[in-house]
Amino acid sequence: MGKVFWNGGTILAPVPPVLVSCGTMEHCNLLTIGWTGIINTHPPMTYISVRPTRYSYDIINSRREFVINLTTSAMCKEVDFCGVRSGKDINKVERCGFHISKATKIDTPIVDECPISLECIVKDTSNLGTHTMFISEIVGIDIDERYIDSKGKLNLQQSGLMAYAHGEYFALGRKLGDFGFSVRKKKKHHKNKNIHNERNV
Repeated sequence: MGKVFWNGGTILAPVPPVLVSCGTMEHCNLLTIGWTGIINTHPPMTYISVRPTRYSYDIINSRREFVINLTTSAMCKEVDFCGVRSGKDINKVERCGFHISKATKIDTPIVDECPISLECIVKDTSNLGTHTMFISEIVGIDIDERYIDSKGKLNLQQSGLMAYAHGEYFALGRKLGDFGFSVRKKKKHHKNKNIHNERNV
């Protein structure tokens, strides 16, 4: 089978359909974003790309902070709703039945129902065309304690994260491996050998 060529487009997938919160505890708005990702490790940097026509754009642009809330399959309908309805016309926090709490390092609230919330401060912006990219530092992470085990390890795979691909939502599937498993040396397992002692026969 050959390949068919299409002109360039936004077909990179899957991406995380995150719920971005902006504003304050008194006036919080939610926006579903697919254009996001990690762009640096130290300091930890991320981005979101937002259309200037969106209600959240002016809020984020003026306050220079926001929260990226990771979403789960159980929230799929509400996450989609927050992506197609404007906060100018409706209080999406109340309409979706979400609960918000004060973040640790910034004034923008986090969404309680989300397993992880990334507190972000805008460091730079880039007008790219249809969207403006808000390049931001992750200054704090709020994690649902249910996903941290007794050893302090984060077990995010248990939260039921959601993915978005070409206009459709998906639940993440089974684990295939972890980072570096392809080159990791296998541990040697010593089998217990039953030694036959003729003197005990």
